[in-house]
Amino acid sequence: METLNCQQGIRIYGINANQKKRIAIDLLYWRDIKQTGIVFGSFLLLLFSLTQFSVVSVVAYLALAALSATISFRIYKSVLQAVQKTDEGHPFKAYLELEITLSQEQIQKYTDCLQFYVNNTLKELRRLFLVQDLVDSLKFAVLMWLLTYVGALFNGLTLLLMAVVSMFTLPVVYVKHQAQIDQYLGLVRTHINAVVAK
Repeated sequence: METLNCQQGIRIYGINANQKKRIAIDLLYWRDIKQTGIVFGSFLLLLFSLTQFSVVSVVAYLALAALSATISFRIYKSVLQAVQKTDEGHPFKAYLELEITLSQEQIQKYTDCLQFYVNNTLKELRRLFLVQDLVDSLKFAVLMWLLTYVGALFNGLTLLLMAVVSMFTLPVVYVKHQAQIDQYLGLVRTHINAVVAK
């Protein structure tokens, strides 16, 4: 039962897991160029900022930028209302009245899913480190050994930056050049199978 709830996903603000997947696919395939550009640009800006500044500085600068925008807009609307002699009220009234609290049930669902994933991860790590299955532990050791080389070449932010750029570019490149990519992948598979067969 616990597994089923976590794998189905939790509804957040009326969006279920299938809708989230569709939205993510639409973003990654650039179906709405303006929306994808905003998301991709925001991710890149955030990651480049984190490569230059500390997390505390980036958070503080983002908060200052947001406050500057909202305060400026509030002052602009107040001046506009005074000049036009209208009484539209607070410009952010709809957002101030929006309910943003989490219910006890939502918090319980989130913590149950988090507990499920943490417990499974701990069980798997225990199994690998205490060599319950020798082959799986050796595969894990090889993976960790390869990651030492990756870690020597790149830091975590660089890898994250490369992952974000790849997420937003590789699906589109594959769709546009699918026939050629599939042909070359077929050749690579053939060579790998020939080498393994020997």
